[in-house]
This record gives sequence, structure tokens and C-alpha cells, in this order.
Amino acid sequence: MTGVPASAAGEAGRRPVPGAKLGAAAVNQASLWNIANILTMIRLVLVPGFVLLLLADGGYDPAWRAWAWAAFAVAMITDIFDGHLARTYNLVTDFGKIADPIADKAIMGSALICLSWLGDLPWWVTGVILGRELGITLLRFWVIRYGVIPASRGGKMKTLAQGTAVGMYVLALTGALATMRFWVMAIAVVLTVVTGLDYIRQAVVLRRQGLAAERAAK
Repeated sequence: MTGVPASAAGEAGRRPVPGAKLGAAAVNQASLWNIANILTMIRLVLVPGFVLLLLADGGYDPAWRAWAWAAFAVAMITDIFDGHLARTYNLVTDFGKIADPIADKAIMGSALICLSWLGDLPWWVTGVILGRELGITLLRFWVIRYGVIPASRGGKMKTLAQGTAVGMYVLALTGALATMRFWVMAIAVVLTVVTGLDYIRQAVVLRRQGLAAERAAK
């Protein structure tokens, strides 16, 4: 998207001019309704719909569970694409930075809580996963003045494992598939704990480096 800054004088200042560059404020304003943010909004809207589908008819009807899985799958797919689109096409906005992690935690948290409430998933599993996500979020704020902890490959594997495992639990599976989902969830829990400990290590190192740099600058 190209144009001239809105502060330019005259009507021409408000018309897009090929080859010109927008100011930072104009870019942020124009990109608020970009495709990445729209996908994030869709994921937020899907959360209450997913919960209603999962708990419909007591929460044990295979047909309603299948529809709930479809909603969950769409949410997971939008999570993949909105971040990719934002980074690839420079569509990162302040709204997206805030809304994207909220949407992620809302859909995953609601799924875990509902599954535990229905008795399909032990509450301690839900507690470990949600506790880790909350703890890492607080950890990021704790060290944000010294830098940003980047998403690791292990973190991405954790997200994939969690999404796969929760999706399998949402479906009314039986037999071998029900046994398989137990092991997939076990892998997800292990990755959740291991990557959480690694984030703690990175945060401690980052804070120590930041404090050392501050002392050296004095």
C-alpha cells in the first residue's frame, strides 16, 4: 500500500501516490483491518461458538462434538495463517500484537476447561498447560525492558502437539484412536513443561545481561 503522509497540504496529500511511502501512523491506521487482523477477529468470535457446540446436548453427542472440532480446527488454521501473513506482508499492528495471543489462549483455554469439566481430560493437565501459558506471559512482561524472548522451535512444536491433542479429545473417539490421543496429550504436556523451563532460563539470562549492561553504562 502506498501514498503520501496525511499531513501533506491540499487534496493531493490525501490521494494515494504510486511510489510514495506512508508515515508510520498512517500505515498502522490503514492496516488495522488487514487480512491478518481479520483472521484474528474470526478466531475470537469462534471461541463462544466453539464452547456452545462442545457443550451442546450435554457435551457427549458425537455430531455436536464433530462440529466443535471443525470450529476448533478453523481457529487453529487461522492462528497459523494470520501470523504468517502479518510477518510476510508487513501487516503487524499493535492490535494484532495484543489480540493474537489473547485469541490463542482463549480458544485453547476454553477447550481445556470444557474438556475437564466434561470429565474427558484430567484437571491437572488443564492446570499444567494453562499455568505454563500464564506464567510465560508474566515472564515476558518481567523482562520486556531488557528484550523480547523469541518463539523457539520447541515452542512451536508444543503448540502443534497441544492443538493436535486437544482436537483429538474434542472428537468423540473410541478404541485405538482414544488410546492414541492419550499419548499425544502426554507428549504435549512434556513439551509444555520442557519449553516452559527453557523460557524461564532464557528470561533469567536476558535479565542478567540487561542488568549488567545497565551497571556498565553507569
